[in-house]
Amino acid sequence: MNDKILSMSGMARRMRKVSSGGFITEKSIKSGAAKLVILACDAAENTKKSVKNLCTFYNVPCIEYSDMFSLGKCIGTEARAVISINDTGIAKAVSDIYSRSFGECKKG
Repeated sequence: MNDKILSMSGMARRMRKVSSGGFITEKSIKSGAAKLVILACDAAENTKKSVKNLCTFYNVPCIEYSDMFSLGKCIGTEARAVISINDTGIAKAVSDIYSRSFGECKKG
């Protein structure tokens, strides 16, 4: 895996600082544990909209990146539409990498 964002997400998973799947990620956002949310680019539009609305309301940065298969693979599971990184340091590192490559991370 030569993708820094996915590698960092995998590191967060090994640290047990990742929530994956819609329901668990939603709980992480609402509880304040989520520091960054990553949405797969090929996720359903309704999923994207609801997650982005939650992120906007709870002021959590949200990025669209990669595809569901790769997002799941990097954390050792099947395809995932959404994950949250629950570690401040890794979330900042991912945001910085994303910002350098694609522009600013958006809230929601």
